[in-house]
Amino acid sequence: MSTPVRTRFAPSPTGYLHIGGARTALFCWAFARRHGGQFILRIEDTDVARSTPAAVQAILDGMRWLALDCDEGPFYQMQRMDRYKAVIGELLAAGHAYHCYTTPAELDALREAQRARGEKPRYDGRWRPEPGKVLPQPPEGGAPVVRFRNPSDGAVGWDDLVKGRIAFANAELDDLVIARPDGTPTYNFCVVVDDWDMAITHVIRGDDHVNNTPRQINILRALGAEVPQYAHLSMILGDDGQKLSKRHGAVSVMQYHEAGYLSDAVVNYLARLGWSHGDDEIFSRAQLTEWFDLDHITASAAQFNTDKLNWLNAHYIRQADDAVLAADIGERLAARGVDVVGGPALAALVALYKDRVATLAELADGVEAFYVAPSPSPELLAEQITDASRTALTALGEQLACIDWQREAISAAIKAVMKAQGLKMPQVAIPLRVALLGVKQTPSIDAVVEAMGREQVLRRIGALS
Repeated sequence: MSTPVRTRFAPSPTGYLHIGGARTALFCWAFARRHGGQFILRIEDTDVARSTPAAVQAILDGMRWLALDCDEGPFYQMQRMDRYKAVIGELLAAGHAYHCYTTPAELDALREAQRARGEKPRYDGRWRPEPGKVLPQPPEGGAPVVRFRNPSDGAVGWDDLVKGRIAFANAELDDLVIARPDGTPTYNFCVVVDDWDMAITHVIRGDDHVNNTPRQINILRALGAEVPQYAHLSMILGDDGQKLSKRHGAVSVMQYHEAGYLSDAVVNYLARLGWSHGDDEIFSRAQLTEWFDLDHITASAAQFNTDKLNWLNAHYIRQADDAVLAADIGERLAARGVDVVGGPALAALVALYKDRVATLAELADGVEAFYVAPSPSPELLAEQITDASRTALTALGEQLACIDWQREAISAAIKAVMKAQGLKMPQVAIPLRVALLGVKQTPSIDAVVEAMGREQVLRRIGALS
């Protein structure tokens, strides 16, 4: 690119960082990294009534967990109020903006009359200065808003890098309020000034902003500013095909961390929500930043698929270092009040179980039973701990008490008991699993016994046999 790429992610801190916002942040980050540019984080906190420090922290935590590092920022709009007001003053002085004294009640009456006539509700420009037009006398004590004087003819359009050519007739755009009666600037105006001051070259954002774009372009042109290129991303649908909502997966990205997803898996999955690189499904961050472009973003809605995310996460868990996973599992178990001191080595249990799980929460579930005595249901005990299995478990305990504690010797002991008792492997292995871990299915039983350790194995067998 002839101009250094500068992208920005600009969330409003009125809630957590959800999946849709995280995908937008990822695409902005990946595009900047692909072109050796800068990625800017901007917190759009002008909605004072709804913005909270907790929400700001949730956004920062989510970005940090996803490892979407910014080159500049975070910048906060509330710290730039003087700049916005100065630019509004420049627009007023140049005739690109004007004071409007129309009251909210008058606007409501105007829109109601327009609807009654079957017209599109819109501001009628009654306070807009025009050559030869006599404006009403400003009311005493009335606090005006400031409106941008939108061009009245022609069209405004852009070549959207995702959706193609988009254009709006200026006659369809009424004069946007850019400052409230108390002088505070509005969202659409702050965005324009920020993008201008921060030299943003590419605005990558959700397609719910498409209708804002023509007004923002017109303000940029009135300021004599460079207009960035726009790329509007289509929405994400939930598993059920409905618009993503809190009930359909639009939860905080940190909840995915809590549920046991690895950030690399989530990043990989989000990258494939509306973008592709051939048929590649699994790729590293380095590959993503090498491949990412805007040409292969689909203009149609992407659909969230939890099963696909689970499949990816399972892959990343299998590939992860056992010691790294063990550190995470240790924290998860500690949060549950489980003390692992003196028990089996966590890394060994992780190696034993990680091929069998889709999330770290499931991995923690699997290894927790090595540290906490199981409580099998009465139904499971009645089914598996019979007179025959008790006899077999007692005999096995006697053998396990005096062998070398290695997997091969443990396997030989189990087979010796099977032969002596005239039983098949499931008739010994399943009751043993219930005695040791309270479940019918585990990794290979000789590996489980070895990992648990002699003392714990004998104690648990003795409790049921």
